[in-house]
Amino acid sequence: MKEYKTVTQIAGPLVFVEKTEPVGYQELVNLVLYDGTEKRGQVLDTSDDIVVVQVFETTTGIGKDTGIRFTGETIKMPVGRDMLGRILSGAGKPKDGGPDIVPEKRLEITGAAINPWARGSPRQFIQTGISTIDATNTLVRGQKLPIFSGSGLPHNEIALQIARQAKVPGSDEPFAVVFAAMGITKEEENQFMADFERTGALEHAVVFLNLADDPAVERIITPRLALTTAEYLAFELDYHVLVILTDMTNYCEALRQIGAAREEVPGRRGYPGYMYTDLASIYERAGIIKGKTGSVTQLSILTMPGDDITHPIPDLSGYITEGQIVVNRDLHRKGIYPPINVLPSLSRLMNLGIGKGFTREDHKKVSDQMYAGYAEGVDLRGLVAIVGKDALSDRDRGFLEFADLFENRFVRQGHDEDRTIAESLDLGWDLLSNLPEEQLVRIDRETIEKYHPKYRKASTGA
Repeated sequence: MKEYKTVTQIAGPLVFVEKTEPVGYQELVNLVLYDGTEKRGQVLDTSDDIVVVQVFETTTGIGKDTGIRFTGETIKMPVGRDMLGRILSGAGKPKDGGPDIVPEKRLEITGAAINPWARGSPRQFIQTGISTIDATNTLVRGQKLPIFSGSGLPHNEIALQIARQAKVPGSDEPFAVVFAAMGITKEEENQFMADFERTGALEHAVVFLNLADDPAVERIITPRLALTTAEYLAFELDYHVLVILTDMTNYCEALRQIGAAREEVPGRRGYPGYMYTDLASIYERAGIIKGKTGSVTQLSILTMPGDDITHPIPDLSGYITEGQIVVNRDLHRKGIYPPINVLPSLSRLMNLGIGKGFTREDHKKVSDQMYAGYAEGVDLRGLVAIVGKDALSDRDRGFLEFADLFENRFVRQGHDEDRTIAESLDLGWDLLSNLPEEQLVRIDRETIEKYHPKYRKASTGA
């Protein structure tokens, strides 16, 4: 392997090298320092004169006497059946004290786009055990559904709860979780590792942890390593895989940092103009392939700077993905966990995975009725602030009380409380029984007589 000493400039994580031979985009590079130690990098850009190399570690010690070796290879992820139960770094190296992964294959981390014709339609319900997701914003196998949160909100706790509780009810098909955390603190790393080991969820999971003090460049490859692992488990070993990515905002900040080092013309709020395309290359790796048993479902978590849902990161994510789950600061202030606000939340593929044969025939009607009742109750809170509660009609007072009940009994649940979809729907019926039957306008009479607690008690003789 030829070595060149043609470094001309170092800017942040980037090293600029005078071109000495034809090199490919994303080609791996070995950098040999003056004391013989080696660092690894990747070709980020190439032109007739200059090659830009992004270094996966710090650039400390790199100078004009550093040797550059182009390997002719791209980054590949070693994958194998024994990956389940492992905790890896953001670069794919073991962090759990175990041995290196014995690879059955080495796969390109960029992956291949799924041919639209080959994509199967997402259909089957995934149960997270969280009522506000399962009953009102259902996650469907093969879907990509982001969670929009804010700084200081318990999105990490929600992610961990989903990671340990997610399952396909009534199915004996193999199910796995690939969990990738980007830009987390040491405290968060300890929390994640302790939770996975405490609950036993690690047995069916592969965990990637990229820390805040790790190089920003590593943050760019972490989700791609995770998705490559998920695709191997899904499409070669027939697993149904749930990929949880947190926090995509840290990923986008790394994109912005590298763009600034390259002196690119910035787009909205300083983020690169190609951020939409880059995010799409991650999100679009979720799905089902016709003729394949497995599937890749994606839950990406992002914190909205300043709780601004119009910020470029949630804004672009909303265009690419199929809905959003919104974590709400007001609910969090009330001490409600998980503080998921169902009103701005949406799962665009929900109707494909619910109903008879998937969850229960009354699912859609109960969800719609709870949503309508809660929305009306929240609107009435604004009216009460102006005219007072005594000025409301009996009907309006009923909806106002329903909103409080919905938050305190349906939204609120324990950190380790794993509700089945039947339990969530039955709880919904219990709440709806506090409203007069004539107000249940989104549910037909036949469904009311079959599932309403009043008629259920009558039929059982209670």
